[in-house]
Amino acid sequence: MTTPLAIGIRLPPCEPADVVAEAALRAESLGFDQIYVPDSQVLWRDSYLTLFACALKTSTITLSTAVTNVVTRHPSVIASLTRTIAEVSNGRFQLGLGVGNSSVEPVGLRPSTQADMRDGIATIRALLNGEAVDFDGVSTWMRDPYPGVPIHMAASGPRNLKLAGEIADGAILLSGISPETLSRSAALVRAGALEGGRDASTVMLTVSTYCHVTNDVERDARMLKPICAGIAQNGGRAALELAGINIDVPPRVPGVYPDLVHAEDWGLAVEKCSEWVSDDDAVAFANAFCLFGDAEHIARGLRTAQSAGATSVFLQHVGSYTLPYPLMEEFSHQVMPLLEIAT
Repeated sequence: MTTPLAIGIRLPPCEPADVVAEAALRAESLGFDQIYVPDSQVLWRDSYLTLFACALKTSTITLSTAVTNVVTRHPSVIASLTRTIAEVSNGRFQLGLGVGNSSVEPVGLRPSTQADMRDGIATIRALLNGEAVDFDGVSTWMRDPYPGVPIHMAASGPRNLKLAGEIADGAILLSGISPETLSRSAALVRAGALEGGRDASTVMLTVSTYCHVTNDVERDARMLKPICAGIAQNGGRAALELAGINIDVPPRVPGVYPDLVHAEDWGLAVEKCSEWVSDDDAVAFANAFCLFGDAEHIARGLRTAQSAGATSVFLQHVGSYTLPYPLMEEFSHQVMPLLEIAT
């Protein structure tokens, strides 16, 4: 019997917390299973305060960071925030952690190392379990702990995918939704779990993908050029090459703020990235990494992802400073009726 595929949607905290909470309520009413709120303090409002507001507004939908980090937030602070939201949501919270690119780089800090991620997850989990943790010789434990909150790690490169399989309850896969890229990522997560002495089947696999319901992929794929270029910048060239995309993008693109994936002027970012990402590359990226197409195409892609081992899918719309109401409505009314996934 196949486990149902959970469908989640990213809600960037680009509006006041109460406004985002209304979007979370709408997502819940439309049938989404999860919402994901990113954590980048100079791009958006605070993710945890936003999730707290969402927890009070909703009743069934799962709430998650996507993702927070242990550079701008101390692990003990994350543990306390996690406990607080888990309590008010009656256990509907899961913690998503990553290296922190969009949070750390705009303030001159470096993303987490593997050692940082390993230590951070171990510390957060121990504090939530009520265990004592040593901080530079000071033994500390958290009053009123809240054990059992799932901790998911975002990963794209081979080493981090294996680490997620070894230490996290789930992996958020950032390397595409095509059968080839998804199978590669899932295999690395499973390998990490086995090397860590764990049952690989217990590690949840969430596929992060951009989604757009359209009947003209060739026209609309152009909007993906900054995302494709951003992946190339951040160590994803090997994954892109699996889709036949061979591009070399400079570390910084002048005039685009704060970065390619979160550009404030999206039209300018598309224009700039056309120097490295052709229209054909954009279509190839849409087909291999995204759910771009009509409702039937998207439904087939979701079934394929489930067959490859995905337990949930984390949908993103293109753009960081609007709420995804069009995607939510179109996906709910056009795609969800086609998802006859066995339960």
